[in-house]
Amino acid sequence: MKKSLIFAMAMALGVTASAYAANPFSDVPAGHWAYDSIEKLAAAGVIDGYGDGTFGGDKLMTRYEMAQIVARAMANGANVDKLAAEFADELDALGVRVANLEKKADAVKITGQIRAHYQSFHGYAAAADATVLRSRLFFKGQINDDWTYTGMIENQQNLRNDTGDEVTRFQRAFVNGKLGGVDIEAGRNHLVLLGNGGQIYGNRADYVKASYGKDIKLTGIVGKMSSGTGANVAGGADYGEDFWAASVSGKIGVVNAEVMYVDVKDQNNGAFGKLADGRTDKKADNNIVGIDVKFPIVKDLTLEGLWMKADEDDTDGNDQGVFAMLKYKGAKANKPGSWGVYAKYYNMAGTVNIQQGEDNTFPNKFTTGGFEGYAIGAEYALAKNMVALIDYEQLDDKRDGQDDGAALWSQLVITF
Repeated sequence: MKKSLIFAMAMALGVTASAYAANPFSDVPAGHWAYDSIEKLAAAGVIDGYGDGTFGGDKLMTRYEMAQIVARAMANGANVDKLAAEFADELDALGVRVANLEKKADAVKITGQIRAHYQSFHGYAAAADATVLRSRLFFKGQINDDWTYTGMIENQQNLRNDTGDEVTRFQRAFVNGKLGGVDIEAGRNHLVLLGNGGQIYGNRADYVKASYGKDIKLTGIVGKMSSGTGANVAGGADYGEDFWAASVSGKIGVVNAEVMYVDVKDQNNGAFGKLADGRTDKKADNNIVGIDVKFPIVKDLTLEGLWMKADEDDTDGNDQGVFAMLKYKGAKANKPGSWGVYAKYYNMAGTVNIQQGEDNTFPNKFTTGGFEGYAIGAEYALAKNMVALIDYEQLDDKRDGQDDGAALWSQLVITF
């Protein structure tokens, strides 16, 4: 055994001086440079020498013999992570679990996503075409066996001009963990409230979410919504207003269903114009209840249906929303050549959308007064971790005198 390895192993077990009087091996005299360390390792059961009572320090060890020493050191609480990684295969053969050590070796994991998208509008004068490159870096650290921390930095660049509008933000920071049998998420993260993309809300929020259950899950959320860029969001130009939400979700046979109630304080009603009861106040509380159901029709073909109702009417006296999506297959980032197509239908009152969270921001321009329309799209995995998508939408603003329009959205998402 090498001198440095003996010292390192002994230090990992807290060896500072000889604590045992007996000479452990006949070929290690009391004056030997390694006497104290070998003595301690032998007493702790980390090394046991050979059957003839010798240590055999001049002999070469096999990897299996070394793995046995590492396993014993681990059992005694020694910090030998690097050695455990080196001899992982042999340790596995010995039945020694190294999962926790592997977690420590990668205490912080960094992943990323790059999205290049192009969007073009027709028939809606206020909407500008855009070509944007969005880069994201995610940092995930293990706090302990039950809790993790995640942060995200995002950079966006408009490739259609060079006006200095590049923006980099530290956008997300949250923890996930368990308290008893309850799953907890707390901090700032992207929050999806009901259905594909978040038909009630899909944007950043500061919140605490608690979920309990497996087959039937009960979830409660309380926090503040981001004002984002949509005109219909909570709080208008402020960061956001208080909200709480509760839902019950689960699977019944082949059907996945969720029922949700959302209570948002001071939703910006100025964007609706005059409400159905004649009030023109810019902010009022709004409550929304929704039901989302998703089930397979045949193999690879699924249907999602969603219904929502708000306690506030919009300008046209509407307070309900309907969303449906029919999807066939789907592109998977880890499976090159996989693909999918879909069709969506919207019929939304202006009061049921706080801020829609789908990638295409075109519908947000209609959530102020309600809209009706459809979308069709296709996605394809060009290579591993490279997925392309194209989406076309035709939406009609329900308010009199407002522009209708169409939007084309395309994107390439690369993950690493």
